[in-house]
Amino acid sequence: MHELLAKSEPQITLRQHIEDGLSVWRHLQMSFPAAPTCAGNENFWRLLWLCVVMHDLGKAHTEFQKVLKGLENEWHSQRHELFSLPFAHQLPVTNDEKLLILRVVAAHHRSYSFLTTFIGDNYDLDPMDFEREFSKVRVDDAIKLANSFGEELITSSVPSEHPALIIDHYRREKRRVLSGKQEEITDYFTLFLLMGAFHHCDHLSSAFITAFSPLSDRHFTFLDTMKQKLNIAGFDLYQHQHLSGTLLGNVILTAPTGSGKTETALMWLRTQLRHSGQGRVFYILPFTASINAMFERLRDDQQGFGEDLVGMLHGKLDAYLYESLLEETGDLQQHKAQIKEIKQTFKNLQTPVKVLTPFQLLKHLFGLKGFEKGIFEWVGAHFIFDEIHAYDPEVTAQIIVLLEFLATRVQAKVFIMTATLPTFLKSKIGDAVGHFTEVKATPELYEAFKRHRLILKTGLLADNLSLIEQDLEAGKSVLVVCNTVDQARNVYNHFCEIYHDALLIHGRFAAKDRTAIEKSLQEKAPKLLIGTQAIEVSLDIDYDVIYTEPAPLDALIQRFGRVNRRRRKSPCPCIVFREWNEKDEYIYSTDLVERTLAVLEIIENSNESVIQEIELQRYIDQVYPEYDEKDQHRFDTIYELLSRSVKNLFPFEPSSEGEEAYYKQFDGVKVLPAYYEKSYLECLDQYDFIGAEQLKVGIRKGWFASLLDNSGIEQLYHVLCPSNHPKAKVIEIKYFRINRWYRPTTGLELHREEVLGGLVEKSIL
Repeated sequence: MHELLAKSEPQITLRQHIEDGLSVWRHLQMSFPAAPTCAGNENFWRLLWLCVVMHDLGKAHTEFQKVLKGLENEWHSQRHELFSLPFAHQLPVTNDEKLLILRVVAAHHRSYSFLTTFIGDNYDLDPMDFEREFSKVRVDDAIKLANSFGEELITSSVPSEHPALIIDHYRREKRRVLSGKQEEITDYFTLFLLMGAFHHCDHLSSAFITAFSPLSDRHFTFLDTMKQKLNIAGFDLYQHQHLSGTLLGNVILTAPTGSGKTETALMWLRTQLRHSGQGRVFYILPFTASINAMFERLRDDQQGFGEDLVGMLHGKLDAYLYESLLEETGDLQQHKAQIKEIKQTFKNLQTPVKVLTPFQLLKHLFGLKGFEKGIFEWVGAHFIFDEIHAYDPEVTAQIIVLLEFLATRVQAKVFIMTATLPTFLKSKIGDAVGHFTEVKATPELYEAFKRHRLILKTGLLADNLSLIEQDLEAGKSVLVVCNTVDQARNVYNHFCEIYHDALLIHGRFAAKDRTAIEKSLQEKAPKLLIGTQAIEVSLDIDYDVIYTEPAPLDALIQRFGRVNRRRRKSPCPCIVFREWNEKDEYIYSTDLVERTLAVLEIIENSNESVIQEIELQRYIDQVYPEYDEKDQHRFDTIYELLSRSVKNLFPFEPSSEGEEAYYKQFDGVKVLPAYYEKSYLECLDQYDFIGAEQLKVGIRKGWFASLLDNSGIEQLYHVLCPSNHPKAKVIEIKYFRINRWYRPTTGLELHREEVLGGLVEKSIL
């Protein structure tokens, strides 16, 4: 009799697949030592071992084996996992443990909702149908294989237990979850983590990945090198760095921008790993640009962990990889294959350090597909939150729920760092993480960080462009920040004819052009850079002076941080105009801006107008004493929604309601500028789908709806036929073309219509 197969193309034996899964199992034990404690079951690893051995024994069905060999068969799309259940029923374990294994084995491919329907359609009308099908399983071969892994797991008698038994139990427990009675379910979280861990074993082994590297002490030698270089130069680590490197448990750090907060977090991380054992590392940042920069920094062989240990996850990962790999490969097919492989590496356990947005974590709490696998990765993990001040009330509420889950469920440790965080928010975060140590930079360090001199100007920025011209003529590098894209573009149009290297950056560029602008900034920053809030997002630039429209204090501090960034000059001027444009009230709360201006008056009239960074906390608290009524309502609503979602999480059952709520929060639609339509279609014809997406621009849903109603946006289709074969599937690609003016240097202008041969001014307000 031929050996049992587990997979085809390439053909893999069932024995090999189980052995590969057990190899992953061994690495999970080393990388997630906290799993048994978090699961509340000291036999966790034993149960997982049994799940790996049992899960695919149903593939011993003779008709399924024919499928794998490409032979004529009568399999009729049955579910092999259901034929694995009778074997698991015979395991010499307690009834509670057996039930855990049965449930993992039953649903390791499809949800219980699917299985309920499938069993009803195929076996419930005649219960003997399942028994007849099970008689076609090569039982003796399956038993022999299972028992070959070291012990007598299964007897020679394996009755065909009907799979409806496990479905009935599932229904009862799901009713308890939905009625808020999680605590009444035996081994609820054991089952949760068991399924997540099993999916890692099954998916990695199926991808022929049987080992992954943990982060060890030797990977932190770059920190020792950094300290040695400082000592040789006559310097030492900052006090907050020394202290954080000695602490165990959760930490909230407050220190000025540029004071080595990233290195501080990594010193803390090294200490946690030394004392508490292994756990994955998640470095969380709010913006794509800052994530890309941190990813490149941490994967550097000399100043980080090395490229094999660091991954990255965010919504624009395809675009990043496309641009970074395009020059290396040259071949489009090879390029696409590389992107797919790298993305998979970043998603799975091959990279112990991941740099990502909070949304890549939050989606698991909303119950999106694969959430059990994602949450298992949090067990005993270390979470570093950078720029935590940057989130709006709704995202902050979700992060609070995440922190509560991490603290109470998975024994995770958290390091939170910020330059400016309102006290009331720090209190909410502290309550969420439970016990924590607060670390602050010393007054002496704050005293050394005198980088900015505040100047308040009357009037509008747009009416004072001559001041900018004077600084440019004096040879200064100038940064200009406006609150709206239209205003930034107006300023750029005023200067671009004179200062040809001037750059404009905002949120309405196609990804292709935005990447080109950011790359240009990295290579050589222009004397004049004009932009919107996009400038606040971790651009590594250092200017002599900034002119900015009024904004909330925390936003202004981020803008100021792009001036005299490296403290090589005496305090540089930060010029803020008192008046703002009518449309700015749609961007920022009027009350916030007015409270900010009141604080700026105090700063300007004291300490020779030099901003004292040690005072910023007090000023932030004056601007943000608490959420206003509207923001508090937004916070409370989202907090309650996600908390309810977490309580309703049920293993094996992705939440359609949670998925809808998760994606609803992203206010954007991608449209194709008419300017790029020809290039877009050329990319599609070459099956360069990522390159095609790079030509689109994101706009708000409100604008999208308005333009769609007024024929400013058209829904179009492009048809691709992969081959001339009569059975080849035709691919129909839908896209939205926006008939508004677009150019690579200025981006999308929503008030100007693109027409053949020219443009037309057109108001759509």
